[in-house]
Amino acid sequence: MTDSLDTPGVPVPADQQEREAEITRRVLESFGDCTDPRLRQVMQALVRHLHSFVREVRLTEQEWDAGIEFLTRAGHITDERRQEFILLSDVLGLSMQTVAVNNEAYGDATEATVFGPFFVENSPEIELGGDIAFGAAGDPCWVEGTVTDTAGKPVPGARIEVWEADEDGFYDTQYGDDRMAARAHLFTDSEGRYRFWGLTPTPYPIPHDGPVGQLLAATGRSPMRASHLHFMVGGPALRTLVTHIFVRGDEFLDSDSVFGVKESLVKDFRTQPAGTPTPDGRDLGDRSWSRVRFDIVLAPDGT
Repeated sequence: MTDSLDTPGVPVPADQQEREAEITRRVLESFGDCTDPRLRQVMQALVRHLHSFVREVRLTEQEWDAGIEFLTRAGHITDERRQEFILLSDVLGLSMQTVAVNNEAYGDATEATVFGPFFVENSPEIELGGDIAFGAAGDPCWVEGTVTDTAGKPVPGARIEVWEADEDGFYDTQYGDDRMAARAHLFTDSEGRYRFWGLTPTPYPIPHDGPVGQLLAATGRSPMRASHLHFMVGGPALRTLVTHIFVRGDEFLDSDSVFGVKESLVKDFRTQPAGTPTPDGRDLGDRSWSRVRFDIVLAPDGT
């Protein structure tokens, strides 16, 4: 006798199926006295899915050992600057699935995408038109837009956090010193407008010198992320938005290693030749630069 949990071509006898199902039942019942209904629901669902996974693939003890070792190594490499478990969640698409569940479509609100492992609290504040680079290498990029609600009303004083990698594909936290660069926060003006200088995004690999990178290599997947600039935007009575914008024409848009690309977030970063006047009169000498517009629409809080 077989069921849907059989490995193709390997029948599982009925008595063995019942033995395995009984283990699952006993574990589920062990959470019966949990007084937190939500915790009980989450833990029982987790048990059901984990046990189903083991039965579906007929997990071997050697594979179980390898999985435990993988998670152990992920824990050892994680510290205050690197979060290997977020990377693992990202490359498995779990992060994007969680984003989708928690950010249901609402009118024309801007779509959310993954948070990523490189956000840092207490970024420096810049004035409108300021520069987030703080010495990070890369071509200058003028970023501007508006923040409105779904009724089209401007959101004055909205807080905008922005962060990105430098032209070598590294965030400030990856350098191992105390620098804080290519990140800042600013606030929209009375008409919901914002503007700042950043860096023209470039593609880069997620950290792949640890267990997550080894997993990608073993499964024939690339660690590359499409070029992007991170945003986190919030205002009173509005849903906080965590998102990126991506560079149209980037070669990794269709193979982003963390599944973060959405078509609505792909923008035109228009290259400006050296000598082209800048919007704020900044003198860039003989450097080329780019510009992009990103108008942000925030959904109501609680939606």
